[in-house]
Amino acid sequence: MFASPRHNEETPRVNWLDKLRGQRPKTPVLATIELPPPDPDAPPVRLYGDQPMRKAWAEDVLRGEGVPINPHLPVIESEAEVALRAPREVAERLLALTLVAAKGVDFPQDEFLELVAERGALPLFTDRERAFVLDPAPSTHDRVQFSWRYEAAWALLWPLGHVDGVLGPPREPCDVDHLVDVIRDTPDLDDLAAKGLRRANDVLCETDLIYRYHWAVRQAGIDGKDPPAGLHGGVTMERHQALNWLIGYGERADWEEVGTDT
Repeated sequence: MFASPRHNEETPRVNWLDKLRGQRPKTPVLATIELPPPDPDAPPVRLYGDQPMRKAWAEDVLRGEGVPINPHLPVIESEAEVALRAPREVAERLLALTLVAAKGVDFPQDEFLELVAERGALPLFTDRERAFVLDPAPSTHDRVQFSWRYEAAWALLWPLGHVDGVLGPPREPCDVDHLVDVIRDTPDLDDLAAKGLRRANDVLCETDLIYRYHWAVRQAGIDGKDPPAGLHGGVTMERHQALNWLIGYGERADWEEVGTDT
């Protein structure tokens, strides 16, 4: 079960996750419901039942961690309407992200290009990634920016079943050694994707959480403060982009076009 060990057990809370995953409410969560519109003259807001429930659960998790919430943030996609990327497509993006991140931490260019060729990865890169991959002397800025892609890769390693449990709050950098070991030891992309994807509900729960974590990080920046509750801005940003890409946010936008709206 998608457990939630992040809560302080002394914090009063509704067990929204049980409602979503096990003890479903009397009204099926995928049934549509109507909410009063913000404008009295507008038509009712129609949602799938899992959307406000997942939002309430995610807000409950953040409260338990001492992370500020914005109750006015909208719901995210429903399990009834989301279409996750195919496992093979996720594996391809995972490999591309891991490789560009590896180059970002100063992988020797000749050895790096040999690895790219060995893995048949050149067609998997975006135009921006390919320019970086083929640049024999990228700027320090570009190296740093691309090195953060390890965090996005980790967020895609998880739904493919190579990371146990949940992603957890975005406070610490990922386990790069484990990520690299999996990629190195699984040269066949079909093998990397062989477990399939986690259930859409699992993915949407993590996506809803990261959406609200990211708002808290950005709001702290606007207020001139450090991210709350030990959240890490870089980890949060990369994870948000990866999960939004995974659920097809923005009409299934290409990687470089995927938004991280808050």
